[in-house]
Amino acid sequence: METVVYFVRHADSAFVEGQERERGLSEQGARDAKIIKELLQDEPLDVFVSSPYVRSVETIQELADWKGKPIEQFEDLRERNIGQFAPMSFADAKRKVYEEPQFAFPEGESSLEAADRAAQALLSLLVQYEGLTLLLGTHGDIMTLMLQTFDPRYGFEFWRSTTMPDIYRVHFDGTALKQVSRIMGGVEA
Repeated sequence: METVVYFVRHADSAFVEGQERERGLSEQGARDAKIIKELLQDEPLDVFVSSPYVRSVETIQELADWKGKPIEQFEDLRERNIGQFAPMSFADAKRKVYEEPQFAFPEGESSLEAADRAAQALLSLLVQYEGLTLLLGTHGDIMTLMLQTFDPRYGFEFWRSTTMPDIYRVHFDGTALKQVSRIMGGVEA
């Protein structure tokens, strides 16, 4: 039975050191959340789930309100903690953890650890809501790692190509990935 999941990467959020969980959307991010609502408001969305991070919830909140649906928050859908990677750049640190999936920076998660926890949460949702359409508020890195669990082509280059916000419609047959489509500005890309 087909289940559809809309992965919605959060909109713009200004980085604030030490506020990874609490930082909300920027003014641009709030405008983009309205565009997401307009883009997806006519889609048959049955269930809204999200990372517990404020920026992910705020990105989909207006759409959930429009649909009259609560947002279920799942801790295991949180963004990956990259850890302490100085003196490397953020992009170089991301490349390293994708190229070496078992590697973790101090105080961080490896790609394998983060992918396992998030994919287990997704698999549980696919079983629980089989045949329905879900909207999942997520992050670029953890979204990439979840998709990579089903298809190894999703890696560093995919992560680097994603935008804030970004939307992917993903079709599953049971728990098997069948199709991924990027949704941009109301037109499938």
